[in-house]
Amino acid sequence: MAKTNDFDVTVALDYYAPYVSGLTEAARVIAEGLAARGWRIAVACAQHDPTLPKREVINGVHVHRAPVITRISRGFLCPALPVLTSQLASRSALLHLHLPMPEAAFMVNRVGSTKVASTYHIDSFLPHGAINRFGMRVVDTSARIAIGKSDLVIVNSDDQARGSRLWPTMKRRPLRAISSPCLDRRGGEPTLRDGTGLHVGFMGRIAVEKGIEYLIRAFRAIDDPAARLLLAGDYEHIAGGSNIAQLRVEAGDDQRIRFLGMLRGQRVRDFYASIDVFSLPSISESFGIVQAEAMMTGVPSVTTDIAGGRYPVQATGFGRIVPPRDPAALRTALLDLSSMSAEERLAGQRTALEMFGVEACVDAYEDAFQLLTNRVRRVA
Repeated sequence: MAKTNDFDVTVALDYYAPYVSGLTEAARVIAEGLAARGWRIAVACAQHDPTLPKREVINGVHVHRAPVITRISRGFLCPALPVLTSQLASRSALLHLHLPMPEAAFMVNRVGSTKVASTYHIDSFLPHGAINRFGMRVVDTSARIAIGKSDLVIVNSDDQARGSRLWPTMKRRPLRAISSPCLDRRGGEPTLRDGTGLHVGFMGRIAVEKGIEYLIRAFRAIDDPAARLLLAGDYEHIAGGSNIAQLRVEAGDDQRIRFLGMLRGQRVRDFYASIDVFSLPSISESFGIVQAEAMMTGVPSVTTDIAGGRYPVQATGFGRIVPPRDPAALRTALLDLSSMSAEERLAGQRTALEMFGVEACVDAYEDAFQLLTNRVRRVA
């Protein structure tokens, strides 16, 4: 007898909204996009903030949170999460894992006949140290097991997949590249602009892997009192902690550098409307939604030569790629892009809008999930 499913898809990941990161935002946008098209979507995640409800419906998505016992570096101990995931997955046609996730290996061993799709976002990254190296090996092992049992593996780009530590496992499974969903942030006002000098922007989590110190050093080497560096992003609620103290030391007494904190809604649009060049100086990255969103507003990006992270610039030609940890090369690229013409910016914007919009991403996920589940699309 065929089982009756309460959900079409159960999405499993450690952190979900309202936590903000590239991975969680991608998971949220895809889940809500499918729900808006009539898919029944459940999310199994950790209750990373104890004030959050155990269950709620967010924009049509049924969110279920498992209690956290204790925190460990960037992760936590949440033994109820694999149990919760398996319970929801058993009532679903498809389990969609967002990797890396330490618990993934336990989850795929408890799903029965439910199909499994894994989106592999990025190789795990932790600062140097013996304990962190062990933690990364554990997470990699869990991801390998989950990928090996997945009916489909999704990555942000072929470049990301081939540059991953887990490529030898991924290449043995059905593989599909789907760019992360990027929101259209056009329509902002340059309210954060201060004068006519070059305005450089960064947006993202204020964390070690983003390499922001190299951007600060590059900017401080620009001898222009009218230039500004706008650094936007959360540094108060970062899993594993933020390096904001180090970055404030790097900035010193340079009044041209502004730490803006977390921006949301219209303020994000205003941020992109206020800058001339975006920079993503990461030392670990898999795509960089923020740089693609900048491009979609007509702002070119300087990014680092890292598999996956360089893909948006490679694919569009709308920016520059520099070596990681190289402030001199970063400075040169920022100044080079500052003179880009309005026509060049418009052409880059058009290409980015065509490649990275939300609808194209949700279309691709819906197509992949329909093939796995034999689901006929409903009208919402």
